[in-house]
Amino acid sequence: MRRSGLTGKTQVLGIIGHPVEHSLSPPMQNAALAELSIDAVYVPFAVEPAALETAIAGLWSLGIQGFNVTIPHKQTVITTLTSVTDISQAVGAVNTVWRTDEGWAGTNTDVTGFIAPLQQSDRDWSQARVVVLGNGGAARAVVAGCITLGCPEIWLVGRSADKLQHFVHSWQDSPLQPSLRTCLMTELDAVLPATTLLVNTTPVGMHPQVNATPVTLAQIALLPPDAIAYDLIYTPSPTQFLQLAAQRGLTTFDGTEMLVQQGAAALQIWTQQSPPISLMRQTLRSQLGLS
Repeated sequence: MRRSGLTGKTQVLGIIGHPVEHSLSPPMQNAALAELSIDAVYVPFAVEPAALETAIAGLWSLGIQGFNVTIPHKQTVITTLTSVTDISQAVGAVNTVWRTDEGWAGTNTDVTGFIAPLQQSDRDWSQARVVVLGNGGAARAVVAGCITLGCPEIWLVGRSADKLQHFVHSWQDSPLQPSLRTCLMTELDAVLPATTLLVNTTPVGMHPQVNATPVTLAQIALLPPDAIAYDLIYTPSPTQFLQLAAQRGLTTFDGTEMLVQQGAAALQIWTQQSPPISLMRQTLRSQLGLS
C-alpha cells in the first residue's frame, strides 16, 4: 500500500549538494519509498561548502536516517564521517551516508551503479582493455569499478600529461592498487583497436553542448565490433558519442542506468529492502522526458 501522507513518525532521507535543485534523485527515491510502503520521505538539502560541517552535525541532531552526497561535497564530506568503506577510501569520495550507533558511515555507490549494467553483459572482464576518457572525480569511480570487475588493463586518457600523472600517483596508497596506463588524447587512436570498453567521464556532449563528442566517428570505427561504449552523461540521452557508437553497431550504456543503480544501492543500505529498480528507472526516464 502506498503512503497516504507525512506523519510525526515519517523518517527523513535526502541529498546534500550545492546546487541541488536540479537533482533527479528525489522523485526517483520517493517513488521507490512509496512502492515499498516505507513511511519515509527523500528531500534535497542545499548546503554551501563553508557550511558542510555544521550541516552534517545538524542532520544528525534532526534524526535524519541517511543521505546522498553530490557535487561539491563528495570528497570533503569524508572528514565529517565516523567511518567509510574501503571502496570510498580507494575512490576518495562518498556519495551515500547512513546513521549508525557510532556516528555517520559512508560509502560510494557510484561504483556499484557504474558496473551494474556491465555485470549483466556477457563479457570476460579478466581479459578486457578499458579506456577511460577523463581524469576527474568520475574517472576515479570508473577505475574502481573496473578493478572490481577484474579488468587487467586500464588506460587513462587526458589532455594534460601532468594531470594524468597526478591521477596515477593519487592511487599509490589505495587498497585497490590499480595498474594504470596513460595516454594523451592525441595518442588515443593507438589504443582503440583492442579496446573492450570505452568510457566517457568528461562533460563533453552534456547539455547544452549536445552536438559535441569526445571522440570522432573515425575513432569509433577503430573499436572492435563487440566493444562497449559507455557515457556517464544522462542529458541528453543518448549523447552524440553514443549515437555514433550505435551507428557503428556497438553496445551502448548511458548515465541514466548508473544513476538508477547507484540510487538503488543507496536505498537498499537505508531500508534493508530490495529496491524497485524498474520503477526507479521508469521514474527517472519520465523526469528526463524519455520514453
